[in-house]
Amino acid sequence: MNNDTVNLLKECNAGIKMGVNSIDSVLPYVKSKDMKSALNACKDEHAKLGDKTHGMLSGEDKATKDPHPFARVMSDITTRSKIIFDRSDASIASIMTDGCNMGVKSLRRYMNRYEDASDEAKDVAKQLIETEINLIESLKSYL
Repeated sequence: MNNDTVNLLKECNAGIKMGVNSIDSVLPYVKSKDMKSALNACKDEHAKLGDKTHGMLSGEDKATKDPHPFARVMSDITTRSKIIFDRSDASIASIMTDGCNMGVKSLRRYMNRYEDASDEAKDVAKQLIETEINLIESLKSYL
């Protein structure tokens, strides 16, 4: 496994952890059953991709990567502060859409940076991007 493959998988894994953490932080406030279902489906897909990246990395004795602590804290603070003022599904959809857009942007940047990554690692990143885009689409009606 070359360095670009390892690095891309690590960034995917960190993004997955960030996504799951974000979903977990908003789920208790979601009122709509359909929205809750969409978030849980996205979380499940993240878990599958997380297992896949973890397996690929551990098979090569490489450690996974946690999200940067500053990014995680800022995400938590931003989410909590917005929810304090507005617990509506529209507000939650906006928070999650912003997070997904940041995730897609980061993943595309990493795919460009680690262009020599294996096709399998690139496929994981593409699947993660697709999952984020699908969540954005499912949340549009709540905005």
